[in-house]
Amino acid sequence: MTLTLALGNETATAQLMADLALLIGPGDVIALRGDLGAGKTAAARALIRYLAGDDELEVPSPTFTLAQSYDLPPYPVLHTDLYRIGDPGELEEIGLAPLPDGALVLIEWPERAGALLPADRIDIELTHRPALGASARAAAITGHGKGIEKVERLAALREFLEQTGFMAAQRRRMAGDASTRSYARLIRDDDCHILMNSPRRPDGPAIYHGKSYSAAVHLAEDVTPFVAVADALRHAGISAPTVSYADLDCGFLITEDFGTEGVLEGSPPTPIVARYEAATDLLVKLHGEPRPARLPLTAQRDYVIPPFDIDAMLIEISLMLDWYLPDRGVAIDDEQRRRFMTLWRGVLARIVALPPTWMLRDYHSPNLIWLAERSGTDRVGVIDFQDTVMGPPAYDLVSLLQDARVDVPEPLEIALLTRYAKLRRAADAAFDPAGFAASYATMSAQRNTRLLGTFARLNRRDGKPHYLKHQPRIWTYLQRALAHPSLADLRAWFAAQVPPPAA
Repeated sequence: MTLTLALGNETATAQLMADLALLIGPGDVIALRGDLGAGKTAAARALIRYLAGDDELEVPSPTFTLAQSYDLPPYPVLHTDLYRIGDPGELEEIGLAPLPDGALVLIEWPERAGALLPADRIDIELTHRPALGASARAAAITGHGKGIEKVERLAALREFLEQTGFMAAQRRRMAGDASTRSYARLIRDDDCHILMNSPRRPDGPAIYHGKSYSAAVHLAEDVTPFVAVADALRHAGISAPTVSYADLDCGFLITEDFGTEGVLEGSPPTPIVARYEAATDLLVKLHGEPRPARLPLTAQRDYVIPPFDIDAMLIEISLMLDWYLPDRGVAIDDEQRRRFMTLWRGVLARIVALPPTWMLRDYHSPNLIWLAERSGTDRVGVIDFQDTVMGPPAYDLVSLLQDARVDVPEPLEIALLTRYAKLRRAADAAFDPAGFAASYATMSAQRNTRLLGTFARLNRRDGKPHYLKHQPRIWTYLQRALAHPSLADLRAWFAAQVPPPAA
């Protein structure tokens, strides 16, 4: 697979490398080919500066040092220049064979590596195009092995940007999340939009009765739910970003940019009480009336929000058994596992019997943007909802008040839980505060049990160890939840089988 492009100047080269950066990551190898002065170092510099979020970062040519390492926010980058290598065997002597797995590797003069060049890679060959201007280049981008799919996706992304009129927009990297999605800001004149790259893919192999983990627990595997739920939220009077352009098949979206002002302040970050109150009030508004499971998507097609059923909840909490307990050196037998699942099935049966609503699932500080120019609950912008299911209203309140990444003081949690219950009771005399408190405790226990396993999996499977630092906080939330009288049997099982996370 070869994609051929005309690059009129260094800005066009920087845009190309920014687009490529959305699709690659640690372990990928980019081989930069071309004669002296063809622009190989300029292309590498543009990519490194994009990942660093710093247009002024010094990125010298590694011709004399042979290799230069960069510890960048998303992942490490190794920039190498093999021009002075006389024999491929020298690569092992200088530590470049084998190449590191945990870094993105950029190689200038890759032909000097000979047979040691990885079979899975992306080649970018740059050539002068003086007829188009002194700084014009042509780029032939070829995928090899696993790189083929990424070059095909790069071609689709460039076509999407061309069709939507954003090809000339300036790109700015945005931090990613725990998913396979990636994001960039597109700046055009005085407008700023968000580009989402969300390739269709399952999370894990088909081991849950023929389904991947994501399919079994109803996580979005493409952009369809995001588009449908965003529109439904806006029609419900909730601030969700407008989707300006969508390629549902390829998984590219261009959406409204809500900015960067959040609901936290200080270092370490702590909740801004007034903003958490508004976020709580938004949930009161969302849960105050019935919400449909079937949403319009296109003129010919609807999207049906899946239910947060018992099987999905049990698969989620099984992550603790499969990932967290092994990390803590604990092995449980089949009987203990069956007992665990039986206890959970009993408490969750009470939950699924409740009237469901739109459960946004990731309603917490990283996904809430403060829109100061708006009023009331419209000031709370919601940006992550593609995993919405039909489930208990207590779940999203747990997500907000027991934030996995931020310490929410227990007095504030209790005050906002009370605020929610009073507002729901004032609007609906049939609202049952005691029953809601039991539901809140159950959903807290379910969510935090799952998170212990999820963060252990992100570390071991996905190479994201920074999530482990949140486990002690999650453990504290879990202990609060298990203290509820309705969870006494589960509390006893946890006390006997589950150790706290490492300090």
